[in-house]
Amino acid sequence: MKHPVIIIDDHIPFIKGVLEPFARVTYAPGGVISKDIASKADGLIIRTRTRCNAELLDGIPVKFIASATIGTDHIDIQYCNNRSIEWYHAPGCNSGSVMQYMASAFSRLSTKYHISLAGKTIGIIGAGNVGKKIALLAEILGMSPLLNDPPRARNEGQQGFVSLQKIKEECDLITFHVPLNLGGDDRTFHLANDAFFNSLAKKPLIINTSRGAVVDGSALKVAHQKGMIRGFVADVWEDEPHIDRELLAIADIATPHIAGYSVEGKANGTAAVVRAASRYFGFGIDEWYPENLPGPGEPVIEIKSAGKSEERIIDEAILGTYDVLKDDRTLRNDPLQFEYLRNYYPVRREFSAYTLHTKGLNHELRLKLNQLGFDGG
Repeated sequence: MKHPVIIIDDHIPFIKGVLEPFARVTYAPGGVISKDIASKADGLIIRTRTRCNAELLDGIPVKFIASATIGTDHIDIQYCNNRSIEWYHAPGCNSGSVMQYMASAFSRLSTKYHISLAGKTIGIIGAGNVGKKIALLAEILGMSPLLNDPPRARNEGQQGFVSLQKIKEECDLITFHVPLNLGGDDRTFHLANDAFFNSLAKKPLIINTSRGAVVDGSALKVAHQKGMIRGFVADVWEDEPHIDRELLAIADIATPHIAGYSVEGKANGTAAVVRAASRYFGFGIDEWYPENLPGPGEPVIEIKSAGKSEERIIDEAILGTYDVLKDDRTLRNDPLQFEYLRNYYPVRREFSAYTLHTKGLNHELRLKLNQLGFDGG
């Protein structure tokens, strides 16, 4: 059998050289992969910047698509299914990375607003791979999570899930972890719209790390202006990479769609698409995973715990691995570099890559730090 032709987004990490023994590989920027570039391809390995729809796929031989992302809104799934095009993605690949991002954001929000998160109620809209990790994080930090996930509730029963109305009535923070669905019973496009914000009983902090269009940017600006919300964090934006400068100016934390961009998140996504290609084309590397991942600059975090509260110790551990305000500053310094900041994101390792050196911690606090993923404590 001749080697298949595969086009690969040139910003997918750790993949160069992996498939060359088995396929004829061409690399191209995801945003410019066109019908002309893919005209002789058997397969595409992509990210969110490549729209796999009729405009791209009509009349070309592609029968395999794999996206190194958790989302699929850039793939016309019905079109692919109707034309027997196999498609794959990487659900859950960056859940640990988003958990780390959220932990850092929580820490910074707590400091900015002089609030303790312990005892607060957080609404988690979307309780899939990422949402479940955020629920665990919330519990570790002493918050009470309420989960809203209509598809899971239908499949598993209502126990453990709440209505969107209950979240709007009771939550001090609301965070979105849903796919972007443009229609149907589980439509999430502009899920947070004028009606959503107008029906909030409290003034919650809003966090969106899912897809930009899940939150109506115009409605968010009005809600902020009228004091319906305390503030908001935006990692994702409508019309990326062309982001709303007014929203950028008023966000508490603004980042360029990098919540899931840890080294582990990227490696997991790449492994998922390589394994999918191996299974589909019969390459025989079904268990492949990147080797020699870049390590953190300072893998050991020293914390002097004497006289410090549990909350402060956890904050120091979290921020010792990642401070979300660094990404916030780089975006604000030059919003036009949005895509560059994503494509050339620096090394960020998750909690599990770090060892904590501390003394005098009680068993309960050590357990919480271990639950976050830290070694030692």
